[in-house]
Amino acid sequence: MDTLSYKTVSANKATVTKEWVHVDAEGQTLGRLASKVAKILRGKYKPDFTPHVDCGDNVVITNAEKINLTGKKWDSKEYIRHTGYPGGQRSLTASELFNKAPERLIEKAVKGMLPKNKLGADLFRNLKVYAGSEHGQEAQKPKTINLNDLK
Repeated sequence: MDTLSYKTVSANKATVTKEWVHVDAEGQTLGRLASKVAKILRGKYKPDFTPHVDCGDNVVITNAEKINLTGKKWDSKEYIRHTGYPGGQRSLTASELFNKAPERLIEKAVKGMLPKNKLGADLFRNLKVYAGSEHGQEAQKPKTINLNDLK
């Protein structure tokens, strides 16, 4: 029996192939977009996925100002932070955060779906979100994908 056929292939930083991917957020629902983008960042759509390695693609998201939220989430969804001082809890609704910076709405949703460790911080750096249709990654020639085709 050939025991070499049972070896599990594990990707590492040298063997992983990273690409640039462009996603248009126009008309997309926030949570569905964020979960698929988190999977792309993590590398779960690749056959050589390895849980402890950054084997995902770099993602560029445009048209963040045209994102949708269902139901009454624009007014009821709250983003809570703390200043660090006593009584320093502050909150913003989704519509207030959207008016201030629409790209932060997507960034917070995607970041919450990534691992809460050093790998998650590294994966989050591979995400670029822009409010308009123009982005600064033309030199990388990102491949445009349709999220509705992914599972």
